[in-house]
Amino acid sequence: MGVNWKAFVDQISHYESFVLVSHIRPDCDALGSELGMAEVLRSVGKKVRIINSHRTPTALQFLDPAGNIEVLGDHVEAEDITADCIMILDTSAWAQLGDMGDFIRASRIDKIIVDHHVGEDDIGATLYKDYQAEATGHLVVQAADALGVPLTRTMAAPLFAAIATDTGWFRFGSVTPETYRVVARLVDAGVVPSEIYSDLYERDTLGRLKLRGLILSRTESEVDGALMHTYVEKEDFAKVGAEASDTEDAINLTLAVQGTKAAVIFVGQLRGGFKLSFRSRCAMDCNEIAQQFGGGGHKAAAGAFQEGTLDDVKAKVLPVVIDAVRKAIET
Repeated sequence: MGVNWKAFVDQISHYESFVLVSHIRPDCDALGSELGMAEVLRSVGKKVRIINSHRTPTALQFLDPAGNIEVLGDHVEAEDITADCIMILDTSAWAQLGDMGDFIRASRIDKIIVDHHVGEDDIGATLYKDYQAEATGHLVVQAADALGVPLTRTMAAPLFAAIATDTGWFRFGSVTPETYRVVARLVDAGVVPSEIYSDLYERDTLGRLKLRGLILSRTESEVDGALMHTYVEKEDFAKVGAEASDTEDAINLTLAVQGTKAAVIFVGQLRGGFKLSFRSRCAMDCNEIAQQFGGGGHKAAAGAFQEGTLDDVKAKVLPVVIDAVRKAIET
């Protein structure tokens, strides 16, 4: 089911000011969707602030050269936030909202969700979701069209990055002919794909490079090579001079091994516990697995979080994934 954009436009017309929010540990789709939507709303005369729970990762700061994205607790306090509407982009889960989730729970402000992830918590928001969309950034382009807003380069650059990264630079199964049509429009608006690619993948720090090497050196296989898994412990970041955001996309490197059908990475969090990222190139449903551990996402890619030591978390999660991969192969 596509989004009812007429209802979206009607609802937007009732508000003059917005606060845009996305998930913790923001990626390109989260940040690009926020920045793109902010420009779209400003084009129709709305006042907009972007306030996240986590800071923009250093590697993605090129998306926001003007520094428009604010961070709760970093010169921004909850009691100082006012708006007619809170718009949540690229997540529908309380657990993904971090400290901004506490503000949203306590607020009586109207709420809107624009998202492409399967499943949602009861956040008390009006939902504008399309589970078939390859990225929330694509939905923001549709929102601009519905509002009659022409695409500009300022909008198009972060939206291109959102779609490009959430599709693995257009190599995932979620890509459709419409993906390329939308991307062509963004290029027409002034995006230079080679520049976005360079900013994303050719600006690595030495620490990020060393962390990737550590991740790859720890990769192990199961189910006759159909499943790859690896890990990063929180101490590793300081050891090699990397940031937590440097694990972004690392799991996809393990899928390059011939015969691999699925992968999982365990990423130690600075506050304890492990973030889990699942990837599938077979009938295994990552979203179903992630939901068993309190997370969610898509069939081909999903995530979750688990408290405990590395050994405890692996002992709990790996048997579930191994079983799912075996069943997928037999199907």
